[in-house]
Amino acid sequence: MQIVNFTVLFDNMKRLILIFKLIGESFVFAFNEVLINKTRTILSLLGITIGIFSIISVFTVFDSMENSIKEEIESLGDNVLFIQKWPWAMGGDYPWWKYYKRPEPDINDLREIERRSTTAEAATFMVGVNRTVKYRNNSIENVGIEAVTQDYDRVMPFELGAGRYFTPIESKGGDNVAIIGSLIGENLFGENVDPIGRKIKIFGLNMDVIGVLKEEGEDLFGNTSDNKVIIPVNFARNVIDIRDINATIAVRAKNQISNDQMKDELTGILRSVHKLKPSADNDFAINETDIISKGFDDLFAVIAMVGWVIGGFSLLVGGFGIANIMFVSVKERTRQIGIQKSLGAKNYFILLQFLFEAVFLSIFGGFIGLIIVYVLTLVGSNAIGFDLILTEGNILLGILVSAFIGLVSGIIPAFNASRLNPVDAMRSTF
Repeated sequence: MQIVNFTVLFDNMKRLILIFKLIGESFVFAFNEVLINKTRTILSLLGITIGIFSIISVFTVFDSMENSIKEEIESLGDNVLFIQKWPWAMGGDYPWWKYYKRPEPDINDLREIERRSTTAEAATFMVGVNRTVKYRNNSIENVGIEAVTQDYDRVMPFELGAGRYFTPIESKGGDNVAIIGSLIGENLFGENVDPIGRKIKIFGLNMDVIGVLKEEGEDLFGNTSDNKVIIPVNFARNVIDIRDINATIAVRAKNQISNDQMKDELTGILRSVHKLKPSADNDFAINETDIISKGFDDLFAVIAMVGWVIGGFSLLVGGFGIANIMFVSVKERTRQIGIQKSLGAKNYFILLQFLFEAVFLSIFGGFIGLIIVYVLTLVGSNAIGFDLILTEGNILLGILVSAFIGLVSGIIPAFNASRLNPVDAMRSTF
């Protein structure tokens, strides 16, 4: 029994050595093909290079975009729901006529949610307008003014670069206090002046600056908190009619509470507050960031399909190029094949030898395409405005696709080589 086991082990080792020998020889043949016939090989591999470049560059750009977009969406909070008049939608038909008569969310809705909800950790009312902000002779037009209730910082977290947030007394009393974006501070006061404690004018009224938001720059959509001002909603309601402005109530769920659980509870609370009949449709929308994520997933799926189509034509041309190289290689090495067979080489040995060679050549072309993509990610990151990352998954995809094209392209030439008659092959003049 022990002898049989050693025999099997020895046979397996011989097969393994043979496989490595095949791979090594095929790699050498492929490398020599590139060195000896540079122009022919490069032109033939160009299709593979362009195809892999087209596919992987598309995937790299849009994977990077997708990651950046998801990070921006997640910054809103994946456990935050937004109660609004209008439902969010990503493409498709939008029956706006069903929604335009709906009432805007109001402070009373917020109070009832705070009083009745058992799933919400915190909730805030938000309304935004654009106004001119002044400090002495300096002014900035079209600044986003965001009027919020006290728990805004608990629902929509942000970082302060200096100063503090509103106190409950300031929020409830509607004090004339403001938190400004870093860009507002720089443009109004200059770099060497501390904005904290200074007075700015909004709505023609003086407001004390109590905080400055930490600089964050623009996101992928061009949005930034650097150019906005946050004020208490109870101050804003004295100078503008907040009932006629698009308003939002943002609600953050407690730990271990799902969005669906909180959504069901909020729906019941709001239907009760609005006194809707059981058969009546909701007169409000409860939106969540998942809608945006799914919309972008569908968009990127379409774009990925376009990338495959564009790259596919180049890969098809590259496949014919690999096949052409292999047919020529078989013809040039016909005598060598005959000698190998006369010395006992099996058909599968010749078949695998040429198949491995085709795969190596194809991977070589794909590798060049991946290098080009990598160089462009380094150059393009600054130009586009977000990080381009060639992921390990895309690198592996490029290599596997190249190997598959080589395998398919080399199968017929390799089969023809393996079926050659050794006597006829050795008589070849090549």
